Amino acid sequence: MESIYENISEFINLLESELICLRRDFHKYAEFAWTEFRTASKIAEYLENIGVEIKLGDEIFHKESMMGLPSEEELKEHMNRALKQGGIKKYIEKMHGGYTGVIGILNTNVPGPTTAFRFDIDANEGIENNFVNHRPVQEGFVSINKGAMHTCGHDGHASIGLILAKVLKRLQSKLKGKIIFIFQPAEEGVRGAYSMVNRGILEGVDYFFSGHIGFASKKLGEIVCNTSGFMATTKFDVIFKGKSSHAGASPQNGKNALLGATVATLNLHNLCQHEDGIARINVGVLKAGTGRNVIPENAEIKLETRGESNNINEYITNRAMQIIKGAAIMYDLDYEVKVVGKAQKGKSDIELSKIVENEANKIEEITDIIQYGKLSGSEDVTYMMNKVQENGGKAVYLIFGTKRTADHHNSSFDFDERVLKIAEKVYAFSAININGRSEM
Repeated sequence: MESIYENISEFINLLESELICLRRDFHKYAEFAWTEFRTASKIAEYLENIGVEIKLGDEIFHKESMMGLPSEEELKEHMNRALKQGGIKKYIEKMHGGYTGVIGILNTNVPGPTTAFRFDIDANEGIENNFVNHRPVQEGFVSINKGAMHTCGHDGHASIGLILAKVLKRLQSKLKGKIIFIFQPAEEGVRGAYSMVNRGILEGVDYFFSGHIGFASKKLGEIVCNTSGFMATTKFDVIFKGKSSHAGASPQNGKNALLGATVATLNLHNLCQHEDGIARINVGVLKAGTGRNVIPENAEIKLETRGESNNINEYITNRAMQIIKGAAIMYDLDYEVKVVGKAQKGKSDIELSKIVENEANKIEEITDIIQYGKLSGSEDVTYMMNKVQENGGKAVYLIFGTKRTADHHNSSFDFDERVLKIAEKVYAFSAININGRSEM
């Protein structure tokens, strides 16, 4: 058995340059949530070229569960850009409507467990740092897509997933069961996982892995084997609808949507307390008005709630809806609420984290193994983890330590690319532990 690990390690070492090349390609052609047409088409092409079965389009998404989609016009614009930038037409044609995810399936046709690995692939919205001391600028892979930048490491996650598929495909004759590679769009804003789960993609999965570069660990060679502390969250867009009128001549004829939005905002920020645990609420955007002498007809706020538990988040959400309704009544306004993203609380299984810990001990590049870590933010991977666990399976979320040039979501973010190889080995070794045949 030891020799198989040595062979895998050597093969991954040989593939490191390809791993980095893939990461830099995804970085250069960054695409944010639901617009990952080029990224997803390249992933689909790669998987098919190495002999892995793929599923995409409405096969893997539940349309009614998709949240925070761009307009049809925006989607079309991004599709056309993807085609001009080398996206693969035959795959992109199946992604109309924002179905920008891919699933790869490696079926050994030998009885055994089903193991799934999930990789998020979307970029952040924003403009990447163009200063000369920024490595992507120096080495020619800074994002060329205005308004999209990979500042959370998902470019690295996508490349890890592809090379993992390549490694395990090579080992297919030594494996049993089925391995599923999930390339998920729209993690940013916690929008993508829910619709994939509701399409049933995790039915029959016994073991589930996902993870992230950085966050709780800034040291290369460090791995967190059991990450919990995910906060439940809901993201809302709220539009208040009033009536415009001249602010000087006939203010009595107007209905001021801006006042409704501001009253709602001030009162919403009084909610962030709960006796049972951490609760959060934030209004991050308020837009209203067309001119200083016009009663604002429309106003929009964008907000989020978070809770240490699903119940706390639900409580804060329900109270928020009461406040929004009250503000609308106060100023005689109509209003509309759109849920544009959500995630649940989640936790890793100790049994599966112990397997990861055991495999991590075999990897020479890993210097520190942390048994437990806490991710204080939110991640929609929790829908996938919870679904697997509800069905009797095990799930784990890992953190791969790396040095960073800036915090995640900062326009100057970059990471030490040596972490990619480390994550690759952890996933591959874990797959062998679970899906390897006994005669290995």
